[in-house]
Amino acid sequence: MRILALVPGGIGDQILFFPTLEDLKRSYPNAKIDIIAEPRSKAAYRVNKYFHDKSLNVVNFDFKDRNGLADWGNLLGIMRDVEYDAVLSLGQIPTLGLLLWLTGIPKRVGYNTAASWFLTNSLPLKTDQYKAETYHDLLQGFGITTACPNLSVTLLKEDIAWAEREQQRLGIKNSGYILLHSGVTQVTKTNGIDQIYPVNNWQKIIQDIQKRQPQLPVVAIKGPEDEELVSELLQACPGLKLTSPENVGELAAMIAGANLMICTPGTPMHLAVAVQTYTIALLGPSEPKQLLPNSDKYIGIQSNTAAMADISPETVIKKIWGES
Repeated sequence: MRILALVPGGIGDQILFFPTLEDLKRSYPNAKIDIIAEPRSKAAYRVNKYFHDKSLNVVNFDFKDRNGLADWGNLLGIMRDVEYDAVLSLGQIPTLGLLLWLTGIPKRVGYNTAASWFLTNSLPLKTDQYKAETYHDLLQGFGITTACPNLSVTLLKEDIAWAEREQQRLGIKNSGYILLHSGVTQVTKTNGIDQIYPVNNWQKIIQDIQKRQPQLPVVAIKGPEDEELVSELLQACPGLKLTSPENVGELAAMIAGANLMICTPGTPMHLAVAVQTYTIALLGPSEPKQLLPNSDKYIGIQSNTAAMADISPETVIKKIWGES
C-alpha cells in the first residue's frame, strides 16, 4: 500500500505528526509512506524511526512560498508520479483540495473545511485540543479510532554520544542541569509572533535557581537565530552555560538528559515532551491544552494579557519549586 501525507508547517508540526504516523504504520505495517513537507522541516525526520528503516520518504515543497500555477502544477506532478492508494492532508489551503482531486487518489482524507467536497473522507477540525490529537483525528478516515499515542522520538547513537560529550565539556555530566530556550526563530520574527521572553525576566529566574541550587547548572540552548538574545543572557547571568546543538537529534539528546526544560513554544518544547523531560512552557496567548499533553510533567503558563512579557518571573519560579 502507498500512502501520501501532506504536512505543512515547521519542525514542531512534523514532530506532532509522529503519533499519527505511529498508528498509521501500526494499522498498515507494510505500507510505504511519503511525506510532503517544507524544506525547513525535513530535518525533523532525523528522530523518526520509520525514516531510518526506509519505510518513510520525505519530499520537499514550500507551502509557505508565494506559489504560482507552475509551482502547484509541479506539486500535482509529484503526487501523480506514484500510484497512491490514499492521501492524508493536514493542509487547509483550498488549492490543496483541488489538487488532491486531480491526482485521482482513491482515498482522500482531510479536514472538513471549505474545500472538503474534493475529499472522500472529511473530519471535523478540532482546534481546542492538543495539536497532536487534532492531527490524529484524521486517521478516523482510515477507520482507525484508537487513542492518540504519546509523542515520542528515536535518538541515533551518534546524537546520544554527542550529548554525552557536550555534557562532559560543560562539566554537567554528573550534576544534572536545567535547560532554557528563548524561542526566537525567523518565523516568529517575520510574522511578529510574541514568543520572546525578556532577558531581565530570564535573569531573575536564573538567579533564583543559582541561589537555591548552586550545584545545579543552568544551560541555555543557542539556535541559529537567537544569538543576540542568548548573548544578552550570558552577559546578564554569570555562570550560565551554553550549548549549540547542530541538528534536531543532538538537541533531543541534550534535552533528554536535562532535569527540567523551561522554554517558550517551539521545537525544543515538543522534543522535551517527546523525551519525557519535565517542562515548564511560557505560552503567552496560546492555551496550554493546545500545545501540551494533559500531564503533570508538562506545565503551561499562559499570560493573562496574551503578552509573553507579562508572565512574571515570580510565577515561573513558583512553578519550578512547586510552590503555591
